Amino acid sequence: MIDGEIGPYGVPVISLRIDGRDWSAVIDTGFSGDLRLSDELLSVVDARYIGEVRSFLAGGQVIDKDNYRVWFPFDGRTVLAEATFVGGFEILIGTRFFKRYRLEIHFPKRTVQLKRSSQ
Repeated sequence: MIDGEIGPYGVPVISLRIDGRDWSAVIDTGFSGDLRLSDELLSVVDARYIGEVRSFLAGGQVIDKDNYRVWFPFDGRTVLAEATFVGGFEILIGTRFFKRYRLEIHFPKRTVQLKRSSQ
């Protein structure tokens, strides 16, 4: 199980330890992909280019980004996922990444909980 919190801007956030460093990861329920990672993690997650992906953003904006298959450390395991990379130090985790998890966001208590599902 992974516990997180509602961050200062009202978004669900968890902390991940990757390659000896703590990273802030936003759970983005409006992002239907797996991951958006910092460029700094490109070599850490053994990224393999698989092609371009088109993303449809709020306000009708469309962007094309290089898409990679990565081995991402998460919840005590290393899982295969797809990711795009950008500058900065924040990770976005999309809804497709959580297909084997139950996500509970309790806004009044400002808590976030991820639990691996047995189904």
